[in-house]
Amino acid sequence: MKFSCQNGILLPNQLFPSQEHSPDSLPISTIENLPQAPSMNLHYSYNKDLQKWLSGKQLLLDDIPFSLRDIQSHYENGYLSYRKSIMIEKNKYTCVRCGNGQKHLFASFPCARCGENCVYCRKCLMMGRTSTCSPLISWTGPDIPIDCHEHPLRWTGTLSTGQDFASKAVVEAVQNTKSLLVWAVCGAGKTEVLFNGINRALLEGKRVCLATPRTDVVLELSPRLKKVFPTITVATLYGGSEDRHLYAPLTLATTHQLLRFYHAFDVVVLDEVDAFPYSVEEALQYCVEQARKPISSIIYLTATPNEKWRKECRKEKRSFVTIPARFHRYSLPVPRFVWCGNWQKSLNKGKLPVNVYKWITKRIQDNQQALLFFPRIELMEKVLPLLKTIHPKIETVHAEDPKRKEKVQAMRDKEIPILLTTTILERGVTFPKLDVAVIGAEDRIFTESALVQIAGRVGRSSNFPSGDITFFHYGKTDSMVKARRQILSMNKEARGRGLIDD
Repeated sequence: MKFSCQNGILLPNQLFPSQEHSPDSLPISTIENLPQAPSMNLHYSYNKDLQKWLSGKQLLLDDIPFSLRDIQSHYENGYLSYRKSIMIEKNKYTCVRCGNGQKHLFASFPCARCGENCVYCRKCLMMGRTSTCSPLISWTGPDIPIDCHEHPLRWTGTLSTGQDFASKAVVEAVQNTKSLLVWAVCGAGKTEVLFNGINRALLEGKRVCLATPRTDVVLELSPRLKKVFPTITVATLYGGSEDRHLYAPLTLATTHQLLRFYHAFDVVVLDEVDAFPYSVEEALQYCVEQARKPISSIIYLTATPNEKWRKECRKEKRSFVTIPARFHRYSLPVPRFVWCGNWQKSLNKGKLPVNVYKWITKRIQDNQQALLFFPRIELMEKVLPLLKTIHPKIETVHAEDPKRKEKVQAMRDKEIPILLTTTILERGVTFPKLDVAVIGAEDRIFTESALVQIAGRVGRSSNFPSGDITFFHYGKTDSMVKARRQILSMNKEARGRGLIDD
């Protein structure tokens, strides 16, 4: 679509065909200086359905089920804005929506709307095509008020001492629009720590988003949040979600879904900040920042902050709070390092190192469920036939497994005694009574963060607070040593603060 500028107003040529052949008629990205949005006409009768659709969003024309004439009328009366979706500076392209500036992630196509070759961003194409002639449309009119006349939180549980300390820090960050890192061990009960902070934000009329990198975590958290905030609309956003255009005071979303938001939230809670893909995708980090209002709070949750963040915490350059103990007041199980020789050579022959084989057979004899982590899919698939001779219901699972969810549920139902897995199950799953082993813990895929998370699968239940976590290896690595050191450090801090009993 092309626009002309007249008296400081953008005019889309589709509505004003007389402007189509004007030399000033250009794709929006090639207009050097966009005019400022018109001032808000307080006497204009704006469309409240359009307000709900666009509030806090940045959408393409194709995403908006209202006529261009309605959209233009709201623009001319100061209730929405047109922004470039692709910026051009010195022949360099930048996608405004996802922040992509990599040349190879842009391409061109013959565009029917503007009649020219349009450049578009391939990085965020799955969210709709941003191009040099496509504007991003955002609401600039009045905010939708969030009215909470009574406490929306309906939770009857109690927080542990460590949780309560962190919960108060979250409330303070919300009230004072601050940034806060909640560094909590695996199984500390991070979600419950958020309840009072979300409650305070809603009471203050603030809009809240809880974002996490993975869809399965969104699906797990959604019913929990709806149960404890039953009077509040909760939007649950992931690929294919029916809530995609639902306006809500409380939004639960994958980080990818935040690409559609712009200056929407007063409070953003970012769960699993260290997890893939958020930890390596600059576009996701960019879109989280775009989704926040310029003055807002952001709460980061993680069990395994990276070294840079830990250094900032030690130097008091980052505001943080730790929960070094689980709610059940037992210490974290500490990994054992067990040398197993050239395990890869054995696995390639369809065999297991003797001590690994003994570890597995003992779990079968003791009727003890276990997870066995492998660095690569093909290695665990090679050894599966051997393990099925020990027990026919031993299974494998990985990210591309079409029966992944069914197998995890079968593990929960105790139908599978031992599940062989990649790092896909390093986080986000809880089995009450479990032992865990890592085969080839020195492999580079097993980072310090991954190993801490894997160890965190053990001892999560108050009924079974201990368990065995073994790192089988062919040589210790810094990641292994640092992972164990981090766990020991948390146990030491928890004892010093009186947060564990054992």
